[in-house]
Amino acid sequence: MTDIEYFYSTHSAYAYIGSKLLMEIVNRNECRIIHKPIDLNPVVEASSGQPFGHRSDAHRAYFFNREIERWAEHREASLINHRPTWHDEPLTLPNGFVIAAVENGHNADQLVHEILKAHWLDDANHNDPETLSAIAHSVGIDPAPLLKIAMSDEIQAIHQTNTEEAIRRSVFGSPTYFIDGDMFYGQDHLELVERALDKPYQGSWPK
Repeated sequence: MTDIEYFYSTHSAYAYIGSKLLMEIVNRNECRIIHKPIDLNPVVEASSGQPFGHRSDAHRAYFFNREIERWAEHREASLINHRPTWHDEPLTLPNGFVIAAVENGHNADQLVHEILKAHWLDDANHNDPETLSAIAHSVGIDPAPLLKIAMSDEIQAIHQTNTEEAIRRSVFGSPTYFIDGDMFYGQDHLELVERALDKPYQGSWPK
């Protein structure tokens, strides 16, 4: 079974926009997602990207507004019509919640999709335990054991390890996918991800 290593943050618009297609690709190709939630800001900065707050108005308007609108329409992913109210909340709890689910043996694919969707469609606070509990219940997962350990040193160490691994492997942002070590940055490359599952591309990464 081929693995798709999936680096992302649980507040990422583009991770949400590509999430449904990613799960469809997994089902069609009988492969598996290896979830690696990351702390996004240090990853972006380590890749020589400017912090989000330092980018020009035009850059933000294009990449984090117009591009989101177009790709959401293209992928048929419904969105709220404004930046999520809770978008700047810390990622430690929602990312840790996903890691806890994986560590407890759950398939986290649908859970992650619903967390992303709640943030970008329902304007939900992804850093709220009650919100995460409701989402987990909606996909048949008991949230209590996950909330108990999501902020633990053990789970947050995995979160930090994922972030450091993303930096080491030159991840630029969220979402990023790896197939047998070959990196595909952005949900706009999901069609290439699926092709690589069937027929790897020539050449290698990193260069």
